[in-house]
Amino acid sequence: MRVAYLLNTYPVPSGTFIRGEIAALEARGNEVLRFAVRRFSGTLVDPDDAREAGRTRYLLSGNAAGLFKAFAREVATNPHGLAHALPAWWQLWRNAGGGLVRHAAYLLEASLLRQELARQRIRHVHAHFSTNAAAVALLAHRLGGTTYSFTAHGPDEFVDGARHTIGLKIAEAAFVVAISDFCRTMLAGFALKPQDAAKIEIARCGIAIERFTPAPPVAATTQTLICVGRLCPQKGQVHIPAAVAMLRPRFPGLRVLLVGDGESRPAVEAEIARHGVGEAVILYGWAANAEVRQLIADSRALLLPSYAEGLPMVIMEAFALGRPVISTTIAGIPELVDATCGWLVPPGDIAALAGAMEAALTASPGTLAQMGRIGRARVEAEHTLAGLAGRLEGLFAASLSQSGPQAAGGPG
Repeated sequence: MRVAYLLNTYPVPSGTFIRGEIAALEARGNEVLRFAVRRFSGTLVDPDDAREAGRTRYLLSGNAAGLFKAFAREVATNPHGLAHALPAWWQLWRNAGGGLVRHAAYLLEASLLRQELARQRIRHVHAHFSTNAAAVALLAHRLGGTTYSFTAHGPDEFVDGARHTIGLKIAEAAFVVAISDFCRTMLAGFALKPQDAAKIEIARCGIAIERFTPAPPVAATTQTLICVGRLCPQKGQVHIPAAVAMLRPRFPGLRVLLVGDGESRPAVEAEIARHGVGEAVILYGWAANAEVRQLIADSRALLLPSYAEGLPMVIMEAFALGRPVISTTIAGIPELVDATCGWLVPPGDIAALAGAMEAALTASPGTLAQMGRIGRARVEAEHTLAGLAGRLEGLFAASLSQSGPQAAGGPG
């Protein structure tokens, strides 16, 4: 089976789950063509990400002339498809409340994507996230191209679903993937018709569990916690220094490693300085996947005090390594984390966060190991890449069987 994946920016350090998903599909004998709107503007630390960038076709980055040529070709050879696409384009622009240049770029990108998919004889394209990439896939479909689907993660996508025209994207899609029960409920609220909501399928994110060997029990003297993820307001890392300051008198050896980087770095640095915890809260920066795994294994627990998440892959990775998780009661996280394998606190509640950190620091190695085993069993049951790939493969196959032997409409 041959399908295409479409992303907005790919690969990115925080998006290794998509790379893993594609690799799992290919391991089952499928061929996946990668398309992305733009390149990642920073440095790709992980060598697998760097290799993946070399396999990706970019619609916008370094290709302005190619986009205009592709659109001119649609005008000249596919006026019917263009006339069919323009009402959807107008609705996307109108609902967004502006952004003419950005939405014009979507139409140009969709023109090039339709032509590339026709040239490669690809009959289905799958996008990740219900925003930009799904908009381009929708317009390419309207131009007479392939069927499409998309995976929604949330919760940022759902903050203003009407502005993102999620209802139309669901209505036009062959199917839609939700990564959790919470995600499916949110998507169903945007569906225009009951039959559109019926298109929403749950396919839970997964990891390559076979690559994660459970770590030995943590030493009783270890007082290290680890937080992995982009430094941004949604992740709540800005609250960690205050919580650490509350615990330092009792746990002078406490260290929290913040693995990642991003726009919240100045705010986190300011909080570290304000609370005088520069030796305890370490801004580690981005690290390659293998290094991240080792850092988690060397820690007591994963710390993720987020305000907004879909279903974090790093929680699954911590569980797979046999480490419990401290996180928040948001989105799909309670579907994965409970009191048997971690601690959940309200987002933004620094006292509760410090209390959960204290519980992790005082738990015996045996208790932490038992919690880690429960977490790993949960991942093995519901969150493996092999299981996800099999689920997606079935959905793609069903879509292809319904769309017939040729991509509908549009000249090649």
